Amino acid sequence: MKHIILKELKELLRDGRFKIALGITIILLLLAAVTGVNQYKKNSEQYRVSKDKERTIWETQSEKNPHSAAHYGTYAFKPQFALSLLDYGVTKYTGNSIFLEAHNRNEASFSEASDQTSLARFGTLSIHFVLIYLFPLLIILIGYNSYTKELEHQTFTLLKSQGVPPIRLALGKWMAAFLPIFILTLVVFMVLGLVLSSIDNLDYFSWANLLVLFVSYTVYYLIIATITICISIWSTSSGISLVSNLIVWIIFSFISPKLATNFANAAHPYPSKTAFDAQITADKKNGLDGHNPWNEAAKKLEQETLKEYGVDSLSQLPFNYAGYRMQKGEEHEAAIYAKHYEALYQIAKNQNKSYQMLSFISPFIPLRFLSMDITNTSDNLHWKFTQAAELYRIDKQRFLNYDIKDNAKLGDRSYKMGSDKFKQLPKFEFSPPSLSQILTENKMNLGYLALWLVLPIVFLIYSSKKI
Repeated sequence: MKHIILKELKELLRDGRFKIALGITIILLLLAAVTGVNQYKKNSEQYRVSKDKERTIWETQSEKNPHSAAHYGTYAFKPQFALSLLDYGVTKYTGNSIFLEAHNRNEASFSEASDQTSLARFGTLSIHFVLIYLFPLLIILIGYNSYTKELEHQTFTLLKSQGVPPIRLALGKWMAAFLPIFILTLVVFMVLGLVLSSIDNLDYFSWANLLVLFVSYTVYYLIIATITICISIWSTSSGISLVSNLIVWIIFSFISPKLATNFANAAHPYPSKTAFDAQITADKKNGLDGHNPWNEAAKKLEQETLKEYGVDSLSQLPFNYAGYRMQKGEEHEAAIYAKHYEALYQIAKNQNKSYQMLSFISPFIPLRFLSMDITNTSDNLHWKFTQAAELYRIDKQRFLNYDIKDNAKLGDRSYKMGSDKFKQLPKFEFSPPSLSQILTENKMNLGYLALWLVLPIVFLIYSSKKI
């Protein structure tokens, strides 16, 4: 088998087409790496500057009414994760900051896509693009004629007459198609890890995440190499093998993801923005309004509070009822937002499940989910960020409303919170899920990749014996 691998690699090195394709791919990799590193450094610097500046603005406020400060608001910024350099995922479209204010749960804004021209629809050159689209093409270029050239050169009979076992021949050609890409991938990930670890102020870099990502791409390349050799075994000419492999590549990389997207959207459609906002507004109208002490829900809360503390009037309460009522109003509105956004989250989860169910038609789909989750650039990560920002907004409102509740006198509308107290509000911090949590959430994707690896190998062994 060693001689078969060396023979295949020697022929590959003599192939000018492979040298040209490999050269172009390396150039694209270098361009993607350089532009990616520069973009990452720029985004990371913007994140740090914006985060520090916004915090400084918050802490240096002059004394003011806490509820005015609540409406003044602040921002929560999504960190720039180190491995986003490799795979941008959906980060260009989901926004990177959320305005946190009283009474409203806002969407993430300032996405990179909104600042780009219409040319952005053609895609962005990235390391991920080269790894997931071009490396499989290189594998096809290496292995599409592994068997057909033996038929065309009439050397297959010679191999059989020398007593070469069919399984060893198949596995030798399989390894020869895979090894060049494996070595190139290993170099790419090693260099990427060294580059990332050398960047100052790096956020959330993990060699373990990078290793799991490397293994995931390696498994994908093994799948492509296996299918390529199988097609070559069953093809009658190199031309037919090449066209067949390219069709499979197109189905895997372009057609199946589009079909899966359309299927998921049709099975679990999102409500329109107008309908979603209308539902929230309707629920707010029927509930407690922290600003309006005369609506039905506010009157009910007042009676319940008086009864709970065993007093006859609001002035007898051991705290400022206005601050207490505003906090209860915030909690009621937060519960409304939580209910409706949870419904959206369930739709997103169902869409992803529907999408993943079609992984049986393409290993590209589970790899895509894995890649985005491991690099912290998935929609799942964005949902976790928005949830963390909402919990922080609720805590911020409680911090401000309770200052009124505990320190202001009833009916005193001129009360102001001291400027030093703004510094006591904890800073917003968001950390990504651990690798073990990511892998647990991706059990289905890992299972599909394993299945895609095992079944073609079994078919390869069967095909080698059949031939």
